[in-house]
Amino acid sequence: MSPEVLSTPVAETVKTSDRAHSRARAARRRKVVVGSARALVLVAVLGLWEALSRAKVIDSFNFSMPSEIWDQIWTWITHGTAQGSLGEQIWYTLYEALIGWVLGVVIGVVLGIALGRITFLADVLGPYIKVLNSLPRIVLAPIFVIWFGLGPLSKIASAVVLVFFPVFFNAFQGAREVDRNLVANARILGASDRRVTFQVVIPSATSWIFTSLHVSFGFALIGAIVGEYIGATKGIGLLVATSQGNFNAAGVYAAMVILAAVALVAEGLLTFAERRIFRWKPAGSGD
Repeated sequence: MSPEVLSTPVAETVKTSDRAHSRARAARRRKVVVGSARALVLVAVLGLWEALSRAKVIDSFNFSMPSEIWDQIWTWITHGTAQGSLGEQIWYTLYEALIGWVLGVVIGVVLGIALGRITFLADVLGPYIKVLNSLPRIVLAPIFVIWFGLGPLSKIASAVVLVFFPVFFNAFQGAREVDRNLVANARILGASDRRVTFQVVIPSATSWIFTSLHVSFGFALIGAIVGEYIGATKGIGLLVATSQGNFNAAGVYAAMVILAAVALVAEGLLTFAERRIFRWKPAGSGD
């Protein structure tokens, strides 16, 4: 056998490895470029905002400016708020949102899978769920305050209502989109309805469910914030309401910045969990 034939697999392996390294370097360069572009956009927007406010082109009393917003955040960090420390306000809102999110996800997944698997239930309850989904759910927050008072229960209820529907519809659709061949094969092998649900349907619907989790946690935060804005003793929503009542635009924006930071951290944790669970899935082009 000639040396050229023996060396061919080695050469192809080297070329494949070089291509993999090139793709990895290109991906790293793209991440650096995208990160730099994002930072540049943020700096440009904040710088323009600050410059226009200082030049009196826009009214700083109504629109504030980034430096005043940072000063407000730093004041809350170092001296606390009128309701207590800033960390306490963040934790209070996060606690309400987390409890509401977990309850909304559990109820949405259970009902979504149940109605997706049992046609009779879907036919009976489907119209009622559609009617409830058509209601502007934010307006329920004042009702929950009347029912449950100014404590965390009213905010948790608001978060549950906002979280339930996106999770329910994704779980329902995921259960309906399960490959029928998989279900048929499981039944041929003797699987009961319970085993088909837990070992075929739910794993197949997991991607649909995780898609809704990213959006639903933001809804949970909205529910908690709206409930606190209407009536509360603590929380970021109360900071917004108090700042608005004092015509403190910097305080309103500062509370929004803090809320955005909390949402970004939660989104990052959800993305990390999703990637750990779905490690078998190829990365999308947008990653």
